Amino acid sequence: MPMRRLSHLFAGLLLAAGAGTLSAADMNKTLRVAFPVDITGFDPQVTQDLYSGYVERSIFDTLFVYDHLARPYQLVPGTAAALPQIRDGGRTIIVRLKRGIYFTPDPAFKGKPRELVAADYVFSWKRIIDPAVTSPNLFIFEDKLVGADELIAAAKKSGKFDYDAKLEGLQALDSHTLQIKLKNPDYGIVDYMTTTQLAAVAREVIQAHGAAGNTWTHEHPVGTGPYLLKEWKRGSKLVFEANPGFRDVVFPDKGEPGDAALIRAYKGRKLPLVGRIEVSIIEESNPRLLAFKSKELDYVYIPADLVNQVIANGKLRDDYARAGIQWSRELEPSLQYTYFNMEDPLVGGYTPDKIALRRAIVMGYHGDEEIRVIRNGQALPASQPVPPMLTGHDPKLKPANRYNPVAARALLDKFGYKDRNGDGRREMPDGRPLVIRMGSTPDALHRLQDELWAKNMEDIGIRLEFVKQKWPDLLKMSMAGQLMMWNIGWQSGVRDGDSFLGLLYSKNRGNLNDARFSLPEFDRLYEASKRLPDGPERTALYRKMTEIVQVYAPWHPGHYTYRNALVQPWVKGFKPHAFVEHPWMYLDVVR
Repeated sequence: MPMRRLSHLFAGLLLAAGAGTLSAADMNKTLRVAFPVDITGFDPQVTQDLYSGYVERSIFDTLFVYDHLARPYQLVPGTAAALPQIRDGGRTIIVRLKRGIYFTPDPAFKGKPRELVAADYVFSWKRIIDPAVTSPNLFIFEDKLVGADELIAAAKKSGKFDYDAKLEGLQALDSHTLQIKLKNPDYGIVDYMTTTQLAAVAREVIQAHGAAGNTWTHEHPVGTGPYLLKEWKRGSKLVFEANPGFRDVVFPDKGEPGDAALIRAYKGRKLPLVGRIEVSIIEESNPRLLAFKSKELDYVYIPADLVNQVIANGKLRDDYARAGIQWSRELEPSLQYTYFNMEDPLVGGYTPDKIALRRAIVMGYHGDEEIRVIRNGQALPASQPVPPMLTGHDPKLKPANRYNPVAARALLDKFGYKDRNGDGRREMPDGRPLVIRMGSTPDALHRLQDELWAKNMEDIGIRLEFVKQKWPDLLKMSMAGQLMMWNIGWQSGVRDGDSFLGLLYSKNRGNLNDARFSLPEFDRLYEASKRLPDGPERTALYRKMTEIVQVYAPWHPGHYTYRNALVQPWVKGFKPHAFVEHPWMYLDVVR
């Protein structure tokens, strides 16, 4: 691995007492973590799952990031030189890039240093709207960029997207100046520039290493971020090493009062701090916690089914506390929900009988018991799609369609879903068997959840079967519309809650909208909300959309989850962050 330039090694002095010079990551230090599922790939524009996003954040760079220590969360420049300039009433956004940021070496660059430029963001973002890429992140730009509709239409007609054609809505004004022009103001799009979906990739790499018609590159990540991929054993292990050419980024010098000691210790230190990251794929929750207790993992997020083994009466258990282990708990910016495939011939559709079936299933499931027993109280019943800590959440809304098996049975009877042969199971109104099939992963928590679902459905006379597959396989099936039902989650990477309502926007069917919900009135309200800043007027539109969801029941609304983390005493720099669950470049290992 090439040595870092000496001029960079001595770029500045630490301000803390007794501090030394800026230095590269310590390659003798390894941070060991675990994921419950494997990633799906390393292509920022094509992947959408949480775990791929976690690793992509360390390989690729975004224009902006959320400060690691500041609360409330503050937007700060990443590869951008400064915060964006907003013009034309919010329709034009100008971003200037820092100079001297380079991609990691790759044969695609033919032995030459390759600087990150504005055109890289133009190319990367055009990939999202390229019909051939079929990006699940299309919702970020769909029907927003000036001139994009014409470019997309031409691509669909010719079968090839013209990446060299001028797009008025997305241009590199010069080598380091990016301009975005929107049809209408979108007050959340700058925050999306913190997400890995809008990270920059190099066109040469996509063309040299891509698959599926040179549009995807799932296994060959080349970025400008703090780490490089060294190894990926599918379903088993990922290894990353510090990027020796990573630009000079230092530990934050401001934060909350409780961060004072951390800032004194690391203020001015060059990032990343640790030279090697090892990620083990450990699907079962008990082995993950055991690996942490055996000191094989440096931090771990506690699965809800094991919380009572770690926490008692709102406190960390004595054996963990005596070992100096740190514990944190916070509400996630996430929603766990169970969707119905609205295009499925059995549970889908918008007629009264189909609505009645879905609402009966929702009322037949004891979500509060799941929270109390399976999740050990580590969740709150969801009252609306937007979680509490995000803009657009309405605290006045209460959960609807709560558990009521008596009402569920009456509703099924009313619409003809009756037990005609006396076997205790209901049939369809036309006499055909009524069998609901639900996707489920083979882990301990979902096994418990399956038992509760089966018991509750049996109680209202519905036969429930499970489609058991690993998470990446279920995700593929879901995006292809092959699942009838699935319990899934959505976690926001930004402060704005609009993406949660985008989960039901009809133009997002096939990617973000797993339920394939399509209702003109909902779409009209969603589109109107996108043109408004956060405030009472937009929240009122969100409330109307929530009421539509309650009536048509494309979802069982689920719950908002708490995130519990255990951190070994030798790990420094860890601070719970709503939008960055694995802040690897800020962490140090001091044994």
